[in-house]
Amino acid sequence: MNFILKLIVITIIILSQISCSKKETKVTVLENKDLKSQMIELYQDGYEAFLEKDTLFAAKKFNEAELIFPQSDWAPVAALMTAYVYYSDDYYSDAIYHLTRYLKVYPKHKNIDYAHYLLGMCYYENIIDEGRDLDPLLKAKKEFEILIKNYPNTEFAIDAGFKLGLITDRLAGKEMYIGRHYERSQKWVAAINRFKNVVENYETSAYVEEAIYRLAEVHYIIGLEDEAKKYATLLGYNYGSSTWYKASYKIFNKDYNLSEKEIFSIKEKDKKSIFKKFKKRFKNLFN
Repeated sequence: MNFILKLIVITIIILSQISCSKKETKVTVLENKDLKSQMIELYQDGYEAFLEKDTLFAAKKFNEAELIFPQSDWAPVAALMTAYVYYSDDYYSDAIYHLTRYLKVYPKHKNIDYAHYLLGMCYYENIIDEGRDLDPLLKAKKEFEILIKNYPNTEFAIDAGFKLGLITDRLAGKEMYIGRHYERSQKWVAAINRFKNVVENYETSAYVEEAIYRLAEVHYIIGLEDEAKKYATLLGYNYGSSTWYKASYKIFNKDYNLSEKEIFSIKEKDKKSIFKKFKKRFKNLFN
C-alpha cells in the first residue's frame, strides 16, 4: 500500500517542477495552471493530514483534489487515496463507497488491481459474525476471485489467494456447524445436504475430512450401510492417515475405541490445518 503514498509524493514533485518559462495569453491555459496549483495544495494538505492521522480532513482534501481537476491523470489516484485513508482508520463503509465509485468511473486505470484488493479487504475486515451475516464474507470472496482471475501476477494476488483459503474455511465451518446441529436434531436429510455441500464446494477446506466422516456416520445411522461404506472408503482412499478415517472404524465397530491421544490429535489437526495449507501453497516463503 506504500506505493500509493509514493505516487502522491511523485505527483507533488512533478507538478511543482512544471516549467513556467513561457507566458500564455489564452485564458484557458491560465485556468489550467491555476487548477494544477490548487490540486497540488490539496494533495499536500491531504497527505500531511493523513500523516497526522486526521482521517476525515485528509479524505476531504483528496476528494477535493479529484473533483477540482477531474481531467487530470492524477484524479483517479486522488480517488484511491480518499478510499485508502478511510480504510486505514476502519471507516469501511466510506472506503467501500469510494472504491465502488472508483471502479465505475475509472474502469481502465492502471491501479484497478489495487482497488479490487482494497475493496476485498474492506469487506473481509468488516466481518463481525459470519454465522449471522454472510454478505461481507461473500463480497470479499468475489473481489479476491476477480483479482486472482484477472490480475494473477500482481503483488496482491498471493495475499488474495491466502485470504480466499481462510474465507473458504469459514464458509465450510458454518456449513459444518449447521450440519452437526441437524444431525443432533435427527434431521438426517438436512444434515446430509450440508455435509455434501462441504465435500462438493469446499473440498480445499479444513473440514472436508470431517464432512466425509459425518456422511458415513449419518448414512449408517439411517440404515444405508452401503452408502456409509462408500464414504468411509472415500475417506480412507483420500485421507488414509487421517484421524477422522480412524474414527470411522467406530461407525462399523462399536467396540473400537479411539484413544485420548487420537481424539486430541483430531482437534489439533483442525486447528493447524489452515496454516499447513498456507505453508504448502506458499512454500517459497518458508525456504
